[in-house]
Amino acid sequence: MRALPVALGAIMVIVGAIWTLQGLGYLEGSPMTDQTIWAILGPLLAGLGVGLVVVAVRRRG
Repeated sequence: MRALPVALGAIMVIVGAIWTLQGLGYLEGSPMTDQTIWAILGPLLAGLGVGLVVVAVRRRG
């Protein structure tokens, strides 16, 4: 059951990276392109995802 938090954290990191790239204008073709809010929320989501993965992995041992 601990694989679920790791998988969720990994998805959060990927989505956060996509949001960041869209917010910064590197990924075009979306209403999110060049929007500052996504450039801010993306790294926050990715950071939470990393934290979730770290906590889940530490609890395994």
